[in-house]
Amino acid sequence: MSEKDKKFYTGYTNNLQGRFEEHVNGRVISTKNRRPLKLIYSEACLDREDALEREINLKTTYGKRFLRNRLKSFLTGFKIL
Repeated sequence: MSEKDKKFYTGYTNNLQGRFEEHVNGRVISTKNRRPLKLIYSEACLDREDALEREINLKTTYGKRFLRNRLKSFLTGFKIL
């Protein structure tokens, strides 16, 4: 999530740590001007095909709604004990 504009970035990779570092260091055009960034959610998939399918799903209205509901306590600052 961009701490600057509070918007999400959704993408897939086979190297989460390396890809996130690219984003943080400004080497990705789509997020370069939206830094600082915070990794707040990730999922693992069995293969590239599943990951691409999931990425497409998460970019839909339904997928965005799913993520906002899933992350509701984080986004509102509410802590679940």
